[in-house]
Amino acid sequence: MPLHLIKLCVGCDSVEDLEDWIALKLEEKRRAGQPVEQFHTTRMVPKRVDDLVDGGSLYWIIKGGVQCRQRLTEIRPFTDAEGIGRCRLMLDPVVVRTEWQPRRPFQGWRYLDPKDTPADLAGAGTGEELPLALRRELTELGLL
Repeated sequence: MPLHLIKLCVGCDSVEDLEDWIALKLEEKRRAGQPVEQFHTTRMVPKRVDDLVDGGSLYWIIKGGVQCRQRLTEIRPFTDAEGIGRCRLMLDPVVVRTEWQPRRPFQGWRYLDPKDTPADLAGAGTGEELPLALRRELTELGLL
């Protein structure tokens, strides 16, 4: 059974911000002749790598709630120039919108059990999804 990670998406105010940032970074890499890969660098290396890359995703918390996810494709531990062990969470650049799920802030990443993950939004990416503010309000009222 796949296992997931959850993490704060610092610096993004919306899923669109995250998508724009990913597109910008991938284009910069393409122009520089570097491998066109999307990843997030973290200090701690997950111990349950096989479970994570077996269909797992990184769920992003944006502005107080889980709003989207990206599929984890690989975990690459490495040592940086200062001799500190780090890890690249290799991600599918496609951002999948999820139901809004409130979450408190925390540092680093956490494992996320599949039973605790928000569902993917029906119609995600088709323009048929509800606006975020309306989705958030309906969720808080217990209507979604």
